[in-house]
Amino acid sequence: MPSPAPEQPTDSPQPSLTDVSGASWWRQAVVYQVYPRSFADSDGDGLGDIPGVTSRVGYLAELGVDAIWLSPFYPSALADGGYDVDDYRDVAPELGTLTDFDALVGAAHAVGIKIVVDIVPNHTSNRHAWFLAALAAGPGSPERARYVFRDGTGPDGSLPPSDWQSHFGGRAWTRLVDADGNPEQWYLHLFAPEQPDLNWDNREVHEEFLTTLRFWADRGVDGYRVDVAHALAKDLSEPLRSKPETPGELPLDGSDPLFDRNEVHEIYAEWRQVFDSYDPPRTAVAEAFSAPERRALYARPTELGQAFNFDLLKADFDAAQFREVVDFCLAQAAEAGSSSTWVLSNHDVVRHASRYGLPAGTDLDDWLMTDGLGTVLDVEQGLHRARAAVLFMLALPGSAYLYQGEEIGLHEVADLPAGALQDPIWLRTQNTKKGRDGARVPLPWTRDGATYGFGSGNAWLPQPAAWSRIAVGEQVGDPTSTLELYRAALHARRALQTEESLAWVETGREDVVHFVRPNGWHCVTNFGTEPYALPSGEVRVASAPVEDGRLAGESSAWFTA
Repeated sequence: MPSPAPEQPTDSPQPSLTDVSGASWWRQAVVYQVYPRSFADSDGDGLGDIPGVTSRVGYLAELGVDAIWLSPFYPSALADGGYDVDDYRDVAPELGTLTDFDALVGAAHAVGIKIVVDIVPNHTSNRHAWFLAALAAGPGSPERARYVFRDGTGPDGSLPPSDWQSHFGGRAWTRLVDADGNPEQWYLHLFAPEQPDLNWDNREVHEEFLTTLRFWADRGVDGYRVDVAHALAKDLSEPLRSKPETPGELPLDGSDPLFDRNEVHEIYAEWRQVFDSYDPPRTAVAEAFSAPERRALYARPTELGQAFNFDLLKADFDAAQFREVVDFCLAQAAEAGSSSTWVLSNHDVVRHASRYGLPAGTDLDDWLMTDGLGTVLDVEQGLHRARAAVLFMLALPGSAYLYQGEEIGLHEVADLPAGALQDPIWLRTQNTKKGRDGARVPLPWTRDGATYGFGSGNAWLPQPAAWSRIAVGEQVGDPTSTLELYRAALHARRALQTEESLAWVETGREDVVHFVRPNGWHCVTNFGTEPYALPSGEVRVASAPVEDGRLAGESSAWFTA
């Protein structure tokens, strides 16, 4: 039986995360996600690396970000883009060394940029020392108790222990074979077979991650992004019960056998004690897929402090949807005593410049399978809308998460050839879904060169030739470029970082949204196609030219009255 539901957030006083000088930086920060293998390659091996990130710290400082979030850089076989971790307290040798990591932290801190690292606590890789020990030790051993091993079902144990399915397609169980070729136990992996799930009922697992959190905090890390934060606690009581069909959201009572269980909050309450033992306290943000009403539980100051809101990422470019998302997310943040988070793109989804250029309702998996030819992508419209959406997002109270390359207007690379694909989704779905590689193609920095300034060797994923025209170097200094729009917005945004609230202003049009922040800065977004007459004031930043006081269709502007 599930434990009682955690107490829901209320308006009663909550422990503060901001009672130490400088500790509240995260509440309205701009966090820039770096996918290290695709950011900058310092040694010509085709992979981006930690020294490559360090070499671009000046670029990020000029851009105006407050923090860098590093996707996994740990030793890994890359069965899932680095989220299959061999060692949580080291750097992949192809990406650098711990000394290189320390140099990155020092360079970032020297220009006022924080460092956030990815923590992957649901599973290790199958090359992790613990999993190798579990294979060697055999059934019933303490080594296997760190993971989820079970005997099979059926007369000869040839059937999996339950009907649980992997996120990457197929069943979530893989059967072992011993040295003599005899079938053995099964182990659980909610993702790829190379990512065996940890057993969070085991105290050793708790202690291992508390040690890891301290290891990186001691090296100067300022915060953590917690991968699959909702999946750590599982109902492993026998017999394993079926995962219920949940066409909608997960249940509100924390009773799902695999996800968003009430017990998971006991884990994060213990993590909070570690975070608060540092001065200033370390921060964390949960990647938690739960019922929207329960998301605030992860964001409480007694736990991780923030949780990703993907609602804006999932919304169409639509005035009503955007406004509804904002109202809901701000209300949740207020309940939790946290601040909201805003995201338009990341390493797991089709880039928003492409999503906004496709007809609403387009099946993105199907679109990718046609190499982007099955449904016409309006590239120009997608970029116009993306520029408008980011101004809307950056004007909101809370923290904004940017994904590398969006600041130069990158679209999804939909036509990656089958031979180049590396996402496990491609194989696990029997080549019926391309997966996420199209959002992970290495960045173009210059017009020239085989990899447009990414590095001196061939990039690990091929880059489109058209990217040479929109490389960073081609946009610097061009006031009409997307890069300069981001720079202007991020620097102007610092004036917005006051009270975490807004007020809606009536526009007289359903397709135009207007809000004002407490310090008098206004944001107007025209989701329609007809121009809109702006109220009188001084335009500070706009995603498209404002002519005769009229805001063009599918554009945003910030102004002060």
